[in-house]
Amino acid sequence: MNLVSYLFFKDNAAKAFDFYAHALGGKVTMKVTMGEMPGAEALPAEARNLIAHVRLEVGDAVLMGSDWCGPTPDPYPGIHGNAVSLSVDEPGEAERVFKALAEGGQVTMPIAETEWALRFGMLTDRFGANWMVNCNRPVAGNTP
Repeated sequence: MNLVSYLFFKDNAAKAFDFYAHALGGKVTMKVTMGEMPGAEALPAEARNLIAHVRLEVGDAVLMGSDWCGPTPDPYPGIHGNAVSLSVDEPGEAERVFKALAEGGQVTMPIAETEWALRFGMLTDRFGANWMVNCNRPVAGNTP
């Protein structure tokens, strides 16, 4: 079983995932627009370029998402009540990723050493997604 975070965006999922691929050093391995879905001819022209599904792979990790274009008439609620938690092995890599994701966003907790981590920080990126970047302390007995 794999647990995968799935984020909904307000008409900018493609830009968000291109940004994440660059910031995290990953690759977008799937991107399907609403215009590529069955029944697309019934959609307004401006909806056809919205993302129905996108998949980013970074090593063994996966992040997925889409634009808010479901069957509900409810307005886009924003990304809220969650955070994508990113664990990295080295403090320098944690700082690099944190800085990249924070570009154009808002840092809510600067990355620093904590009681549980060599580095930990929180931010909201320019697309409204919340992130926690964590570089754990080595567990006693698990160090070379």
